[in-house]
Amino acid sequence: MTETNADFNTVPVGPLGIIALPGCTELAKKIDSYLLSWRGERNIDNLGPVFRDYHKKSYIINVEFPRFGTGEGKALIRDSVRGHDIFIVCDMFNYGVTYKMYGQEVMMSPDDHYANLKRAISAIGGKAKRITVIMPMLYEGRQHKRSSRESLDCANALQELCDNLGVDDIITFDAHDARVQNAIPLHGFENVSPVYQMIKALVKNVDDLKIDKDHLMVVSPDEGGMNRCIYYANVLGVDLGMFYKRRDYSVIVDGRNPIIAHEFLGDNVEGKDIIVVDDMISSGESMIEVGRKLKGLKAKRIFICSAFGLFCNGLDRFDTAYETGMIDRVFTTNLIYRTPQLLEREWYTEVDLSKYVSLIIETLNHDTSMSGLLDPGERIENLLKKYGYR
Repeated sequence: MTETNADFNTVPVGPLGIIALPGCTELAKKIDSYLLSWRGERNIDNLGPVFRDYHKKSYIINVEFPRFGTGEGKALIRDSVRGHDIFIVCDMFNYGVTYKMYGQEVMMSPDDHYANLKRAISAIGGKAKRITVIMPMLYEGRQHKRSSRESLDCANALQELCDNLGVDDIITFDAHDARVQNAIPLHGFENVSPVYQMIKALVKNVDDLKIDKDHLMVVSPDEGGMNRCIYYANVLGVDLGMFYKRRDYSVIVDGRNPIIAHEFLGDNVEGKDIIVVDDMISSGESMIEVGRKLKGLKAKRIFICSAFGLFCNGLDRFDTAYETGMIDRVFTTNLIYRTPQLLEREWYTEVDLSKYVSLIIETLNHDTSMSGLLDPGERIENLLKKYGYR
């Protein structure tokens, strides 16, 4: 799918409006720039009032989130949203945003961002024609199932947004477990994969990459990520391997059962480049252990592809892993907060998905099918041909 006039010749659902929650301003501006460029090339002068406000100086709605001294907040919308097709872009994990509470500077937690999302929807007050929430990394997405007497936070949040607050659609990327959408069966839930953008970043940034079964392999760091790795392996035409995590289920450390060992299941990796694919890098402990194990099996280069780089325990261990040759490059998207220190690292490559998100917004606003966007198989094949891999 391309951003041509022929692709978007249907009547928009309503005037387009983008609300950027705190911490998403940079991404929203990039999205806005693409939309302004594409729409500026289309002649809609004779198409009547249904294209009202189609050409604007900006599609970003002016929204403020002031705080009281106690830390309590509110949302204040300065522009009209009546009849608009609203897209709310949010990053639930941007700890680079702060606010003052009792005179102290406080980093925003995922719960704080989620509260701001509800405030923005509440401020709209039912006046928008449709509300779509673009939440790249799903809030509480790792708390998607119940294994003991515990809360089901992700399902509760989805139900609250859709059933109580009037959200029509949820757009997320590489969900930890997309089956959580069963909590809202009568509402839209799109789990988008950044696989095309990841492969594009790989072929553009890695020298001497050979994409065949003799030189490249895709590895999943655990059994839970096998589905996304199977897709990578299929579109690249290479073999697949997997690490099995043996955990100590009698102990809980930092909210999870500690990993005792990683056991590798797969073909011989000796002399091959390895693409390790996962949905997120949290502490990075598992990824680095996987890199260590693969190097022990005489793998050549280790490339880590993850939609979301949280790096909860800092960057030092990745610096050490890079310096000792356990990893060669890490790819994560710009859909969540990246620290300035991360962007400066030699081993890090950012994968920009702002154009892809812009295409999703444009497609939905024109009420056009998203199937071409959600299945990147043809685009990946064309990309590999372009770079001489086919």
